[in-house]
Amino acid sequence: LASYDPFADTGEDSDIQIKGNIHIRIQQRNGRKTLTTVQGLPSDLDPKRILKSFKKDFACNGTIVQDEELGEVIQLQGDHRTKVHQFLIDYEIASKDKIKIH
Repeated sequence: LASYDPFADTGEDSDIQIKGNIHIRIQQRNGRKTLTTVQGLPSDLDPKRILKSFKKDFACNGTIVQDEELGEVIQLQGDHRTKVHQFLIDYEIASKDKIKIH
């Protein structure tokens, strides 16, 4: 007899496991402060150089966080979702259909 758990993981975050897509998300911090996270960048790119370009172009601070499930995730201070999206398209890092803004 199998029981149904209504609070079990429903798989909402299943898009995290998809390879090939770049996910740009925003996380709310305290008050008006936000973080923009970028994950799923191709492994042949140097995340430190990309972060340096982001920081210079967007005039913000940022860091690279090593996550067990997601790998290397770039965090930027502030809401830079559209700027990151345009940056990735302009420098031909990814095509428009491979970038997902959440």
